[in-house]
Amino acid sequence: MSAPSIVRRWLFTVCGLIIFMVVFGGYVRLTRSGLSIVEWNVISGIIPPIGETQWQAEFAKYQLTPEFQKVNTQMTLAEYKFIFYNEYIHRLVARFAGLIVAIPLFVFVAKKIVPWRKSGIYWLIVLLFSAQGAMGWYMVSSGLVDRPSVSHFRLTIHLLLALLLLAITFWQALRLGTPGYRWQRTPLNWLSGLVIALLVVQIGYGGLVAGLKAGHVSDTWPLMFGYWFPPGLLSVVQPWWRNLIETMPTVHFVHRWFAFVVLLAASTLYIVVNKRADAAAIRQALRWLLLLVVVQITLGVSVIWFHGPIVLALLHQATALLLYVAALYVAFQLGHITQPQEAAAQVRLAT
Repeated sequence: MSAPSIVRRWLFTVCGLIIFMVVFGGYVRLTRSGLSIVEWNVISGIIPPIGETQWQAEFAKYQLTPEFQKVNTQMTLAEYKFIFYNEYIHRLVARFAGLIVAIPLFVFVAKKIVPWRKSGIYWLIVLLFSAQGAMGWYMVSSGLVDRPSVSHFRLTIHLLLALLLLAITFWQALRLGTPGYRWQRTPLNWLSGLVIALLVVQIGYGGLVAGLKAGHVSDTWPLMFGYWFPPGLLSVVQPWWRNLIETMPTVHFVHRWFAFVVLLAASTLYIVVNKRADAAAIRQALRWLLLLVVVQITLGVSVIWFHGPIVLALLHQATALLLYVAALYVAFQLGHITQPQEAAAQVRLAT
């Protein structure tokens, strides 16, 4: 196996770990397990409590938190063990993922599989992975002081950082599989970039919805509280723009309808690219992109109608990540479409 292939497989593995960590993090959040471990012990935290005494001590720490005192006042030790192990596995997998990211890179650089002068992008991936772990604890710490939930801003930043890490890792893996690839600034690239940007906004709003638990404010669709546009969405707090990121009904409303902005942008990209004679190779990817947008909207509506069951909520989250990866792939592949001006120039050079 060639050196680029080995590195490429490693990068795709890292992408899979990022996606798994985000979805599993969603499960931890939905089961209210994320605040069960009140300390971040990188080394000693690898071993869970052993014996009744250690479990009682760990439970006593949790009983001092706002979540126990305001939400889980009747929780038993057995119930605490369930949420503890959810968060424990989450952190254990994060440690394992960190090793998979860091150790192979050290080996690649030491064996010159990755030349030192070209290793910057890979060290950036390691740095972002470390920052993601630090941000995770910073997020958790916000729910251990005076509120029984984490800051929705920190949760959203944690999610957006994962998207950035996934984008860099996936793009680099694609580049390694395409020698000589050169990104071109063309209208198609800008349009595909717009689709990605809109997706990031929509997924970011999903983070705000999750952090605020705004998904539960309305269980009807398409109407919300009996209105297409409920009154007062921009007047709960002042200035008005704070409602877009702080008020539960407003954040929920934006998230449910901004999905159709993403659909419109993806459809426009498909129509524009489909008219080109040199775009045959990318059409299938565009069809998958559109299909995933439709599936994602359907799952979003289902989550509303069925009051947010965990399975549907996790499928909704996982599909968002697959949709994001599909949009990145489309943007990358559009760089291969030979522009008419360049094709004419190549013909002139050949003759």
